[in-house]
Amino acid sequence: MKLANLAGRPVIVHGGRALDIATASKGAIDARVEVLSVLSLHAELRNLADRAADADWREFDPRELGRVSRPYKAIGVALNYRGHAEESNLPIPDEPSVFAKFASSVIGPFDSIVVPADCDKVDYEAEVVVVMGATGKDIPESDAWSYVAGVTAGQDISDRREQWRKPINQFTLPKSYDTFSPIGPYLVTLDEFADPDDIEVAGHVDDLEVQRGRTSELIFSVPELIAWLSRRVTFEPGDLIFTGTPAGCGVRRTPRLYLNDGMVVRTEVAGVGEMINSVVGG
Repeated sequence: MKLANLAGRPVIVHGGRALDIATASKGAIDARVEVLSVLSLHAELRNLADRAADADWREFDPRELGRVSRPYKAIGVALNYRGHAEESNLPIPDEPSVFAKFASSVIGPFDSIVVPADCDKVDYEAEVVVVMGATGKDIPESDAWSYVAGVTAGQDISDRREQWRKPINQFTLPKSYDTFSPIGPYLVTLDEFADPDDIEVAGHVDDLEVQRGRTSELIFSVPELIAWLSRRVTFEPGDLIFTGTPAGCGVRRTPRLYLNDGMVVRTEVAGVGEMINSVVGG
């Protein structure tokens, strides 16, 4: 099942057309984007789609698609692809290294990434993003996928200058500026993937492919991340896990490639779709 935020309303998408969830349910399900990530509602959403008449589905402009989650919290995972750790000249981690991304940084799949005027080292990181669908603490690795509402695409945009400003490196703030966490275009449920542990992600800046990887290459798989994180934090529906980025970040390229006004960042996750985010100067 493919779910989306269409002009602020939750919809089911099939065959290029959208079914408004609140209308189809006659108001039984709220017209709030948050319902997309409530796993306990997904059976009813499938029933709505099955019962809907052809006239209930409407064509739509993909540019109207917004962020598929309004998370209480978003968690990023650093160095979770071997290639990225190697290009960073850092050892392969024994346990996940994580940071927070402020919920206020989350934007939609076609919104603009705003680079502040005083930032000259803003980088891209294409990622597969997991959207949690149920409340959970101390989740066993073997049950982890059963707490997931679905998968979407994401970018972990980063101000490298601020990230490495001395005396103490920091990750949360320079990865949480307004507009620094695009997600979308769809929230896709796990049954749509042949193997949810092997999803391809690719990133482009303008016409240049800069990143490509598969989640089967993650150092810590999604179930491992959920189990490890839930030892310390309680997950809630809509929470996001940015699972890590493949090799090819701008700071590791020769010459280095940073985001500037007029560039376009394109992020593609197989089975989910493509985000296209223009970069504008702030």
